[in-house]
Amino acid sequence: MTMQALRQITYTPRPRVATLSLGIVGRALFALTALSVMTVSVLAEGGPMRLRGDVTARGDVLTLGDLVEGASTEVAARPMFRAPGLGATGTIQARRIADAVAALGLGEIETGGRIQVAVQRAARRVVQPEIEAALKRALESAYGLDPRNLAIRIDGEAPVLLAPVDLAGQATALDLSYDPRSRRVAALITLGERQASLRVSGQVMEIREVVVLGRALNRGEAINAADITIERRPKEASPVDAQAGQGGLAGQVAQRSLSAGAVLRAGDLAPPDLVARGEAVTIVFDSPGLNLSLRGQANEGGRLGATITVTNPVSKKIIPATVIGAGRVSVGPPPNAVMRQANAALDGPALRP
Repeated sequence: MTMQALRQITYTPRPRVATLSLGIVGRALFALTALSVMTVSVLAEGGPMRLRGDVTARGDVLTLGDLVEGASTEVAARPMFRAPGLGATGTIQARRIADAVAALGLGEIETGGRIQVAVQRAARRVVQPEIEAALKRALESAYGLDPRNLAIRIDGEAPVLLAPVDLAGQATALDLSYDPRSRRVAALITLGERQASLRVSGQVMEIREVVVLGRALNRGEAINAADITIERRPKEASPVDAQAGQGGLAGQVAQRSLSAGAVLRAGDLAPPDLVARGEAVTIVFDSPGLNLSLRGQANEGGRLGATITVTNPVSKKIIPATVIGAGRVSVGPPPNAVMRQANAALDGPALRP
């Protein structure tokens, strides 16, 4: 941050020419006497004046009271120096302040060994999040875009709008221009009645929620709720089949090796197999009026609802079945063929009602 040398405020009185007379001389002597008495009174009231430390200016002008302690009310409001620009910092040599005070006939000030005083100009800083919010409000109002699904990448370095500290209210985007095809946006960000303004431009991006994996998973490894987070990312940079929510994902298993930080896609996870290949299973035949079961062997693994084949160990027949639970599969023909298919598929002697 650059330091500015602040300028003293000087007053140049207009010269007046008058013919001296005894009356004028008398009035002048009376005025000087009164001024001396007032000065002594002011100094006595305020006590010894001391140079302040580094100060913060809230306006355009630094008064005597801003720079020194102990100044009386009558002289504390006297303008002395120009303040730095908004958000900037400047310096005043202690000698210059002492000279300015002496020129007012207020005597000497105690500097405390200070060589200079640093002055920082207070400012309200409107930074990028507030600027983006103003652009989103304007896009919603003018183009009907949902601000919850938008992100804006501002051109250049992070913009900052500096304004006087007493300029309240939220930032507003005026003179908005937006191209729906290129998604380019530009506007004038303002505070108050354009009392502070900054022109910005950028790129509007549609965003969506995606599920991101927090750790690497091997194929067949189950995922926990702590392993996943929801992030908002640009839609254009996200896979089309990205998972949009984490509901129901806990407990599912990876269908392939997945790296940490990967966006989960459809098919990356699936419910765990309830039946393993070669496992002994219970084959259930369940239909209105008939409920039969027998032991069999799974020829392949499968998750809940999957169709697999099982072997009837008695008849050696291979039967298609649906996984209905851990180690359980079901076969169920249409009601009008219950008895006939039950005998053919399940081998009557092995059944137990």
